[in-house]
Amino acid sequence: MNSSTPALETIGEDAPIIADGRSGPPDRREISARWLIGTFLTGVTSTVLMGVALSAALDGRQQLATPPEVALLGELADQPSEAAKTSRLVTPRTVSRADDRRMMEVSTVMRTGDTDVVRTLPFVHVKMALTANHATTKDYPTFDPLAIFAEDGTDRTARMGLIYGAKVESEVALKTVAFPLDSDRFNSSRSLTTDEVEIMVRNTGAILTDGGVQVAALHYVDPQRFGDTLSTQALAAFGARVIPENVSIAARTAPEMVPEFAEDLVPFRTERPIADVFKQAGYRGEDTDAMVEAIGKLLNATELKAGTILRIGVETLGERSRIVRTSVYDGKQHVLTIALDDRKQYVPASEPEMNPVLLAAFDHPAAPRRARTDLPRVYDGIYRAAYSYGLTPEMTKRLIKLLSADVDFQARLAPTDRLEVFFSAPDTNENATSESQLLYVKASFGGMTRTFYRYQFEDGTADYFDEEGRSARRFMLRNPVPNGRFTSGFGMRRHPVLGYSKMHTGVDWAAPRGTPIIAAGDGVVEKAGWAGGYGRQTIIRHNNGFETSYNHQSGIAKGVTPGARIRQGQVIGYVGATGLVTGNHLHYEMMVNGTKVDPMRVRLPDNRALRGEELEAFTRERDRIDALLKTDEDNPFSVAAGN
Repeated sequence: MNSSTPALETIGEDAPIIADGRSGPPDRREISARWLIGTFLTGVTSTVLMGVALSAALDGRQQLATPPEVALLGELADQPSEAAKTSRLVTPRTVSRADDRRMMEVSTVMRTGDTDVVRTLPFVHVKMALTANHATTKDYPTFDPLAIFAEDGTDRTARMGLIYGAKVESEVALKTVAFPLDSDRFNSSRSLTTDEVEIMVRNTGAILTDGGVQVAALHYVDPQRFGDTLSTQALAAFGARVIPENVSIAARTAPEMVPEFAEDLVPFRTERPIADVFKQAGYRGEDTDAMVEAIGKLLNATELKAGTILRIGVETLGERSRIVRTSVYDGKQHVLTIALDDRKQYVPASEPEMNPVLLAAFDHPAAPRRARTDLPRVYDGIYRAAYSYGLTPEMTKRLIKLLSADVDFQARLAPTDRLEVFFSAPDTNENATSESQLLYVKASFGGMTRTFYRYQFEDGTADYFDEEGRSARRFMLRNPVPNGRFTSGFGMRRHPVLGYSKMHTGVDWAAPRGTPIIAAGDGVVEKAGWAGGYGRQTIIRHNNGFETSYNHQSGIAKGVTPGARIRQGQVIGYVGATGLVTGNHLHYEMMVNGTKVDPMRVRLPDNRALRGEELEAFTRERDRIDALLKTDEDNPFSVAAGN
């Protein structure tokens, strides 16, 4: 025990044991490589994990709050009150969906001699969102107003079958013959009398139960006439119903429409009332009134100063639009944002994300030039969409002609612009062929919708008519110089040559010398030659008491002589400066029953309207097409979806 005591007393006083046989404290200048590498790897791993989490969060936010694609917005300008607000929208491009093209099997009736043959043929129903990124490798003709407005009349095609009202499983032949009223094979006295019926009932009374004779003598009554039968009523008391074996019942769901989002920048050049600026920009309705009221309350002002910019967010679903968000900026400085919440109330919100396109648009908010976007023009959009959905060049040309009187092909597309067509005889890829016929067209441009149906006459010609049976072709064009510029209207004015006030009995269209002039409508040439101060003049007589006069021409087209028949869109002369004029232009006049009227304001009749038996046949065909397309929309699983 005594020998171990000194050893216990020295415990803890020895120098520490250090690796490599060294003793003493470590050198602070030395670095552990193992510790350094571990620290570095830990930092890298943490950075990667945080980046992944942040990327996922931002990606989800972008999908919820930011349009997928935004079109380029260039210069902004004050728009006149009648201008469409969509011309300034920073619009997302629409994405075409697979169910935009659907093929269906339709029963049609073909007439062969005195027999009607009912057979099932394929048809395709296409819905085209024109602002989608449609790509096509086909070339299409450049915009040429002369070619578009030149009317080639009704087309004569092979007779096409009518849509049958019922579905047939196989080919069925129907033959109609006159009822044999003159033959004696039909005898109306063969039915049993009341006495004969009573005798038959009494003779069979042995097999009837008590009271059955009186019941059997009564007229038959369908039990379903008064609702559920006794058996179904008994089952209903227990909350049960009869379902055929291997049959499931599911609620029908309609395809859900996806709203489109766009933004509009509206600058204040002077101090103005908030409500007036919204109205001039084209915004009206309850959503606009509520937004104006919310901005006024939060800013405690009814007017905003010059330099203020409104950033308006618009949500479009189908053909209906509403304001869902508005941000107020003082130059580039954010002042206020108001957004529509889940309770349909406008409340304060945080500033929306600013993308580079909008940021560039803020640089020149007051530039007095027209706003531009990178969306295609209407003409290009129609051709690209039609070709991408498989329409033929001939069919697309027909489509352009149908819309020529109502659509500005040089305007930019809007988010709500779309086309809907229904055609026959597709190929295996659901594309149109040379045998296809365009049966139905529904066009929505600038908030206006027009619908046309193809109708074939007994002589084999076909044309297109609206829902009321009025022709799609216009009786008269208001502008006989498609490339011209409107310079002077109808009414009193100071004559540029004579120097005194004089009634201007027409309208002037300025264009370079030699620009073609087309006929405003079908008619007969009444005069073609020199007419004093009118210079070279052509007068065409149309139906219904209308006449048109084309003046100051540099030359009259070949074949345009008195008595010659002229078709709408035919070139009849060329712009010039003959007579009492100061420059090249066309002076265009219109007369109704000998009285000169304003060509831009007079109400023009429809070119042709169906009546009588033709209108009845057209109405039946129209109703069949409408019912077929409505069935297609209500039950999307009844047809095969396209690719």
